[in-house]
Amino acid sequence: MTLEILTSPLLAGARHGFFTRRGGASSGIYAGLNCGPGSADQREAVALNRARVAEALGVAPARLLSLHQVHGTEVAVAGPAGWPGSERPRADAAVTADPSVAISVLTADCAPVLLHDPEARVAGAAHAGWRGAADGVIEATLAAMERLGARRAAIRAAVGPTISQRAYEVGPEFLDRFLAEEDGSERYFVPGSGDRLLFDLPGFVLGRLRAAGVADAEWIGACTYSDPERFFSYRRATHAGEPDYGRLISAIRP
Repeated sequence: MTLEILTSPLLAGARHGFFTRRGGASSGIYAGLNCGPGSADQREAVALNRARVAEALGVAPARLLSLHQVHGTEVAVAGPAGWPGSERPRADAAVTADPSVAISVLTADCAPVLLHDPEARVAGAAHAGWRGAADGVIEATLAAMERLGARRAAIRAAVGPTISQRAYEVGPEFLDRFLAEEDGSERYFVPGSGDRLLFDLPGFVLGRLRAAGVADAEWIGACTYSDPERFFSYRRATHAGEPDYGRLISAIRP
C-alpha cells in the first residue's frame, strides 16, 4: 500500500505532509506507518516507516528531524547540521530556514500544526495538545520563526489530523481550568452526556493561531479518533484497552 499524505493549500509553497497510517511496515496494534521511536513497536519497522516519509519529502532519512516531545512550549531550531546536539531536543515545536531538512512532530490525537512563511521561506512544526496550546506553544513557535526572518502577517498554518469535538469528552473540572486561565474559552465546549462536555481542540488551536496574527489558518478536518483505518488515536487505544498506540507523523521543509 502506498503512503497517504494529506496536504493543505495554505502550505502550497512548502513540501509538507500530514501522513496517515497507510503505507507503513508495522503490524499488530501499530499496523501501518507508525513513526514513533518512543513506541514499543519494532525498531526496524519504525526506521523503515520514517525512511519512507523522508523519501516522500525528498530528504535523506537522517534529515527527517523529530523531537522528544514533553507537552511543553520549548522550540528547537534546526540548521544545516540538523540539531545542535546528538540527541533529539526535549521540545514540542521546531523551526527551520534550511530546505535540506524536514522538521516533524508526532501525534495520536493532539493537534499537529505546520506553518510556513513563503516569502522568508521559514517553516515551523508544533505538537499542540490542550496543555501545550494553552501554555503558548503556538505563540512560541511563531516567535521562533520571526527570529529566523519570518513575518507573522505572512505565516500560513494548517492543523492536521486531531481528535474532533464530537469525540473529545471531558469533565466539568476541565472546563473550570480553562475558564480560570482564558476569558471566553467556554466557546470551545458544548454539552455532552450527563455532566460531560465536548471540547473543540482544533477550534482552540485555530483560535490561538488567529489571535496571534497569522495570515491564514485552517484545520484539514480529519478526526483521529473516528477513523481507525487511517489514524492512530491514544484515546481510542485507551478505550479499547490496548497496551500502546502508534504515532502519526506530520512534517514540513521550507
